[in-house]
Amino acid sequence: MNREVPLARVRTMEEIYRGSMARSSFTLVMLAIAGGMALLLGIVGIYGVISYSVLQRTREIGIRLALGSPRATLQAMIVRHGLVVAGIGVVLGLAAAAGLTRFLVSLLFEISPVDPLTYAAVSVVLLAAAAAASYIPAHRASSINPVEALRAE
Repeated sequence: MNREVPLARVRTMEEIYRGSMARSSFTLVMLAIAGGMALLLGIVGIYGVISYSVLQRTREIGIRLALGSPRATLQAMIVRHGLVVAGIGVVLGLAAAAGLTRFLVSLLFEISPVDPLTYAAVSVVLLAAAAAASYIPAHRASSINPVEALRAE
């Protein structure tokens, strides 16, 4: 008696592998989306903080411009402030990430939980995003009229 298995029931090794990895892949995609949203919220937050700081310092900026401070120096000062705030956040975030990686070990494949290259790349991306978010208020602050800034209350 020769019993043949119907073709519909035969699964290839690739299908079995994809089926076993589906849950992990879904989890990683969701984590990537959450990370992207966190980056976007961080950029908006840094932009808001720096914009508010520039608004509060309008008179100071006007005085600096009236006394002949170069606009590039003023922009660098504001962007540096944003990078300092972001740098503090990166350091605190790296410390928290190093402490919480034990919960994500099961999702990591062929990478150590404390991978210096990954941490360095993420830190550079975050600092670049902070610099970009800080540049817009810095550019706007350096283009104000010093007389109007001194009259502002």
